[in-house]
Amino acid sequence: MLLAAGRGERLRPITESIPKALVEVQGRSLLERHLDRLRDAGVRNVVINLGWLGEQIAERIGSGAGYGVDVAYSLEGDDILETGGGIQRALPLLGDGPFVVVNADVYTDMPLPTALPDDCLAHLVLVPNPDHKATGDFGLTDARVSNEPRSYTFSGVAIYRPGFFDGCEPGRFPLAPMLREAADAGTLSGELYEGVWEDVGTPERLAALNANRGSRCGP
Repeated sequence: MLLAAGRGERLRPITESIPKALVEVQGRSLLERHLDRLRDAGVRNVVINLGWLGEQIAERIGSGAGYGVDVAYSLEGDDILETGGGIQRALPLLGDGPFVVVNADVYTDMPLPTALPDDCLAHLVLVPNPDHKATGDFGLTDARVSNEPRSYTFSGVAIYRPGFFDGCEPGRFPLAPMLREAADAGTLSGELYEGVWEDVGTPERLAALNANRGSRCGP
């Protein structure tokens, strides 16, 4: 699943007229870069949630055939459901087994994660804390995620079992409190990735990426 419904408030005014997932880095949109990488990793079925200016995404991507994947859309319209609610709504499209979720507004050459221990409900990929976020999100010890110390930042890439969302009521809700609860319960595994990863969260960071040809990853 590619999370692409958000309004991209921090990227305004760019996102007044274009969804953040279609913002381009070095001539290609973030969303299309992710589709290319998923295809190259052997993924064939992709779910994209649509919210703010989602019709532009559906028009650009269509069925996914042009990218070598089969795309289904989870529609949120004007009622954007945040990360947790967005994934929960898409569950009927995601099947009965574990699935990977990727925030569409990150730029990375990260390989698709595959590890998910039998006793865990989710698996997070963490990255070193970037300069703009000195205080991270989680700790990591022996492949288990903890809430302290906050030595690393959640990359926006994770694996979830459908059961992670058991008991969730449909509607708008964030994912972060659920991750913290799972970390406390010992059911959240993780890994550290130290390669190319950028949160394209502001016009300044987007401009820096576009100016730095050396950070290029993917097609």
